[in-house]
Amino acid sequence: MKIGDLVKSKTVTGRPRKAGLIVDLVEKKCWRTDEMGKRVNWNEIGPEPHAVVLIEGRKLTVPLTDLELIDISLT
Repeated sequence: MKIGDLVKSKTVTGRPRKAGLIVDLVEKKCWRTDEMGKRVNWNEIGPEPHAVVLIEGRKLTVPLTDLELIDISLT
């Protein structure tokens, strides 16, 4: 994924998925409680790629693994 891509979240429980525009790419840590448990230890993990996504006038930082591209090709 790159800046300017149109994306949507892969899964959002109980909410409609909304489209957004990637405006920046950053690296940051993300603790996933479903995989690593509730007890956070930032020393155990490294940063992973995130996208700053503009959705309805708000900027949200979302891990790239939680996004999917929207195909806007006309072919």
